[in-house]
Amino acid sequence: MGKLGGKLGGNLAFKSGGQHRARALVSAAMIVLGIETSCDDTAVALVDSERHIRANLVLAQLDEHRPYGGVVPEIAARSHLDHLDTLVTRAMAEAGLDFDDIDAVAATAGPGLIGGVFVGVMTGKAIAAARSLPFLAINHLEGHALTVRLTSDAEFPYLLLLVSGGHCQLVAVEGIGRYHRLGTTIDDAVGECFDKCAKMLGLGYPGGPALERLAQGGDPARFDLPRPMMGRDTLDFSFSGLKTAVRHRIVDIGPDELRGESQTARDLAASFHAAVADVLADRCARALTVFQTRCGRSGPLVVAGGVAANQTLRARLSEVAAAGGTHLIAPPPALCTDNAAMIAWAGIERRRLDLRDPLDFAPRPRWPLGEVGGPVSA
Repeated sequence: MGKLGGKLGGNLAFKSGGQHRARALVSAAMIVLGIETSCDDTAVALVDSERHIRANLVLAQLDEHRPYGGVVPEIAARSHLDHLDTLVTRAMAEAGLDFDDIDAVAATAGPGLIGGVFVGVMTGKAIAAARSLPFLAINHLEGHALTVRLTSDAEFPYLLLLVSGGHCQLVAVEGIGRYHRLGTTIDDAVGECFDKCAKMLGLGYPGGPALERLAQGGDPARFDLPRPMMGRDTLDFSFSGLKTAVRHRIVDIGPDELRGESQTARDLAASFHAAVADVLADRCARALTVFQTRCGRSGPLVVAGGVAANQTLRARLSEVAAAGGTHLIAPPPALCTDNAAMIAWAGIERRRLDLRDPLDFAPRPRWPLGEVGGPVSA
């Protein structure tokens, strides 16, 4: 990960779309500018309707928030405000496009940290108004839900496991604006559980990737940790009890034995991983049966969201899908974490149905996926 100079310098980590960006193609394809500012990543992308990612840039504010052990909303919003305009300019230059080539502007309008969401929405509205372009207010969760259609030939319907720092849901994705939630977390999201447990182990922020690395070479059977909600008829999740159990183990073991990357620390991380994998596998196995009954057909299991980048969990979910007579589809890891390519693609999916949003659309800190509208039936 390199650093940008000038205005984009400082302590913001910069990521480009890299290998996920196709070569700039001259075509009549619809091109949408996407903006994502719902949390601590400032992201801008240009995507066309032929599934080519022309540019996909992300400024990660890791160093900004690391001293606090988590995201500080005011700091995140200020960073978005400082860098978004320059990032739009850079993305346009990288794609070899100007604003006359753009067919619509899509911006995350919720759910998320409302200060950051406001910055992205107002920027998107300003560009749309100045260029007389359609504006699309995109639900961040819909962006995750539809990413698989950007990166593969996934057709509706499919079962979605959405796992991130703020969300853990099982959703029947039946079409644009047709999302039926089958289960959700009753307390903590799985990504939050990863980050909190990593913090308790002294792994810093962000904790999820560090915890996954620590678990490699660990014994997943050494510590007996709970598997909340396993075996229940409901499709909901719970992770607060697992997080508390890890805390108790850390207190019992003591800091000396957990210092650095000791074998005990590796074993505890591996045991935590095994518990999470067991819970997700159990919930998804049950959800596949419910999904087939609801939709009258089998469909793939799709995993999306930041935690979907975890290779251990992907492998386990692949086994679950195979046992259920289907297969797992997951976007490339770079498109699992927050990015603007998924927002631009959701905008393309909506524009294909002639959908657009008014410029007075109000950003929403909370916006359940089931409340996202689609085309109205005649």
